[in-house]
Amino acid sequence: MKICIVLANYYPKISKDLLFGATKKLKSYRIKKYNTILVPGIFEVPAVISRNINSYDGFIALGCVIKGKTPHFNLISKSAIDGLMHLSINYKKPIGNGIITCLNKKQAFERSNPQKKDKGGEAARALLSVLGVVDEKSR
Repeated sequence: MKICIVLANYYPKISKDLLFGATKKLKSYRIKKYNTILVPGIFEVPAVISRNINSYDGFIALGCVIKGKTPHFNLISKSAIDGLMHLSINYKKPIGNGIITCLNKKQAFERSNPQKKDKGGEAARALLSVLGVVDEKSR
C-alpha cells in the first residue's frame, strides 16, 4: 500500500504536530511505507495530490488555516476542501482530510496536538478506514 502525506507547512509547529499524529496512527496499523511532500500552504495541497494521483493508493492532506480579518480564510479554505473532494470523487482515491480551519492559533494548537484533538491522527484513520485497513465497527 502506497500512501502520500501532503503537508502544508505555513505554520511549522502546527504542521509538525499534525504530521506526528498522522504518522503515529499509520505506524499503529503497521503502515511503514509512506512519503511526505511539503507545500507552502493549503492552497497547494490539491495541486500536488493531483500531480501524484496515479502514484499512490491514498493521500493524507494536512495543514492549517487561521482566520484573519479578511475573507481570504473563507476563500482559501473552501477552495482547498472542494479541490480535495473533487480529486477523491473523480479519481476514486481516498484522501484523509486533516486540513484544520481555526479561528485563532490557540484553537489550532489544540486541534493539531496529538495528545488532545489529534486531527492528523483522525485524518490517517479516516484514510485507512476507506482503504479497508481499519474496521470502523471496532472503533
